[in-house]
Amino acid sequence: MEENKKAINLLIITGMSGAGKTVAVQSLEDLGFFCVDNLPPILIPKFADLIKQSGGGIERVALVVDLRSREFFDSLQEAIDSINETEGIAFHILYLDANDQTLVSRYKETRRRHPLSPNGSPLEGIHAERRLLQEMKGRAHQIVDTSQMKPAQLREKIVTQYTQQTSSLTINVLSFGFKYGTPIDVDLLFDVRFLPNPHYVDELRPKTGCDAEVFDYVMNQPDTEEFLTKLIDLLSFLIPHYQKEGKNQLVIGIGCTGGKHRSVAITEHLGKTFAKDYAVRVSHRDMEKSK
Repeated sequence: MEENKKAINLLIITGMSGAGKTVAVQSLEDLGFFCVDNLPPILIPKFADLIKQSGGGIERVALVVDLRSREFFDSLQEAIDSINETEGIAFHILYLDANDQTLVSRYKETRRRHPLSPNGSPLEGIHAERRLLQEMKGRAHQIVDTSQMKPAQLREKIVTQYTQQTSSLTINVLSFGFKYGTPIDVDLLFDVRFLPNPHYVDELRPKTGCDAEVFDYVMNQPDTEEFLTKLIDLLSFLIPHYQKEGKNQLVIGIGCTGGKHRSVAITEHLGKTFAKDYAVRVSHRDMEKSK
């Protein structure tokens, strides 16, 4: 089936129990979707109305609908018909499937009972569920067979499919001083204490890496130029891979001795460099402590 290329306001996730709906909804939540698990189908039109009435406050909603709500499941077709007639709502049905052998294996691994066969074999429940979902599978905009997928592979597919054109990854570039301790929340940490220190230049000591004189001093060092070339090349390689894995926050720590001169200048430079392609936040943890 062709994938829907329009902006999706309302994503309905359904399919076989054990096919990966939990992984899918967790991945969508990381992408910024407002997610509701196990929603009674009768409430779907209400969510469509909320999206319209929010005036852009609620942009993307993902709803998981499955046979845990089986007493309401017959109303799903009617609910979909209702939102299909609603102007201004782009909806998309994602159906997750897997073969019988894979589903039985997953149930045995987790020791869960199938919702349609609480006292029988998982295979009985799987066959009953396939019959009930046959029509919904036919209405799906996209069918994903997860039989040969590990959770990370399904997550990657979801992220690739439903990431907006604008980057969902926020990069936080943080300068700090090692003398005040290493930040505990950094994903990548780089030590720039090997660069010449403006602290030992009398007229630069009271200034910070945000001041033009200090910034230029740090940037004009031969080692700085070579270091930044290699660092930017490394980050340009790593960031898309983090994004592909669905990471929505990346914290890059740049440290020097006091967190006032070198790390601040490098952080400012990195922030400007990557702000062209990503949402970037620059902060200086220790810049004011040495004043």
